Amino acid sequence: MSKPVLGLDLLRAFVSVVDAGGFTRAGQRVHRTQSTVSQQVKKLEDSLGCTLLVREARTVRLTEQGEKMIGYARRLLALSAEAKAVMGESAVSLVRLGIPDDFALDSLTRAVGAFALAHPQVRLSVRCAVSCDLAADLARGTLDVALYKREPGSGPAYAAWQDRPVWIAGAHHPLPSLDPVPLVAFTPGCLYRNRAIQALETEGRAWRIAYESPNLLGLQAALACGLGVALLARRSVTAEHRILDRHLPEVAPAELALAITPDAGAASRALADTLRQFCAQTVGAEAA
Repeated sequence: MSKPVLGLDLLRAFVSVVDAGGFTRAGQRVHRTQSTVSQQVKKLEDSLGCTLLVREARTVRLTEQGEKMIGYARRLLALSAEAKAVMGESAVSLVRLGIPDDFALDSLTRAVGAFALAHPQVRLSVRCAVSCDLAADLARGTLDVALYKREPGSGPAYAAWQDRPVWIAGAHHPLPSLDPVPLVAFTPGCLYRNRAIQALETEGRAWRIAYESPNLLGLQAALACGLGVALLARRSVTAEHRILDRHLPEVAPAELALAITPDAGAASRALADTLRQFCAQTVGAEAA
């Protein structure tokens, strides 16, 4: 006995007849003539060796075997559609972007969002983290594009800008005692945390970690409450903060680098161009 031939066209015709309630309406749905749909269903029945539909005057109804088969037919058609969708994803470009938490501003997020809307064929995956982790992820190939702080001139970059840090305290509280200096800082690994500690120790100043957090919002809240002082980028200052122009050592500028992987595709480069334009307007204005 030959094996049943379960062609998708035959299954689609069968399901269409059941859903439409007749051969004529089914033909309209699948853009086939009534006779063609009827022949396809008959071919499926012959292949299975059983009758699936009882043809009546103006309608059809499922036989017992048809009741069993309709569920399988729907599942097979759904699997076919799913497989086509998955295979079609090869036309979608995945771009993995990394940005430092203290640069995940509303305006930057809007710029990235505008890029996503303008490039529907690009699937973005965005990660916020401290700069040292972003640099490591870019090096190991788990990011395609990264924006991160680093020591000036410490490697190749798609673009780079001077990033001058400032000492920040709460605007509505007295300056806390600076002996030892109560630092509000990102968790270990942050470039500005390291810069702050190095600058204080170079001057022989004692310090302590008063508050540490992996995200900028936590640091901004701690500063606003008067828990300590922080060395952060000027863009991190809000109306609840003030910049300290004395009391603490001056710290040399760092560098905000925009980097991409060596084998970056067109989508990654297009996103990098968007970020370069954004940073030229924001970070470039700060530096000026």
